[in-house]
Amino acid sequence: MKGVLLAGGTGSRLFPLTKVTNKHLLPVYNKPMIYYPIKTLVDADIKEILIITGPEHAGDFLKLLGSGKEFGVRLTYELQDEAGGIAQALSLAEPFVDNDKCIVILGDNIFEDDIKKFVKAFEKQENGARIFLKRVKTPERFGVVEIKNGKVVYMEEKPKNPKTNISAVGLYMYDNTVFEKVKRLKPSGRGELEINDVNLSYMKEGNLKYNFLRGFWTDAGTFPSLFKASQLVKKKENRN
Repeated sequence: MKGVLLAGGTGSRLFPLTKVTNKHLLPVYNKPMIYYPIKTLVDADIKEILIITGPEHAGDFLKLLGSGKEFGVRLTYELQDEAGGIAQALSLAEPFVDNDKCIVILGDNIFEDDIKKFVKAFEKQENGARIFLKRVKTPERFGVVEIKNGKVVYMEEKPKNPKTNISAVGLYMYDNTVFEKVKRLKPSGRGELEINDVNLSYMKEGNLKYNFLRGFWTDAGTFPSLFKASQLVKKKENRN
């Protein structure tokens, strides 16, 4: 199973911090932000990871992370020449993933949970897709999910009036049909290929499963969430 870490985007919500660097290289407590999603993948026993980022700061990622030897993995890099959405960035991973399955993680998402058991189960026994969910206070910021009778029945990206407080976090597992699904997508109103539409494709096929996270989860793409991420990581390290 291959790991795909998405670290593109302009980081406009964190300007001027991102005026001269990529947001995924900003500090979260005592480490660069991108260390945390890498650790989530490493702890799940993922040995090959593709990092997809924009061309402006690609050299900084290479300088910081190198070959991945420090983490005990092999890192590969791919450039997303222009912003086209998460699903468009994922499409660049097709040659890397090849006929394998993949786990996709957003580079500004920080998780407390160890997901190794879910990854191993998906790798050995499952086809389709599996997403991870969390109940949140501000679901309108994320992709909102409705569940009935143990199945995902509705998904909407950043709705003004959320049906539930259940949000899909930036962590997904896919079989290799994901790339054909991306190719069939049409740009959203934002002009991007949305990962929510990929998940909807699996849902309509009846091949979308889910797990709720127990520990903390936060993105770190805004000033409040970046600050919150540092607080949560510090609290966890103090406990340990």
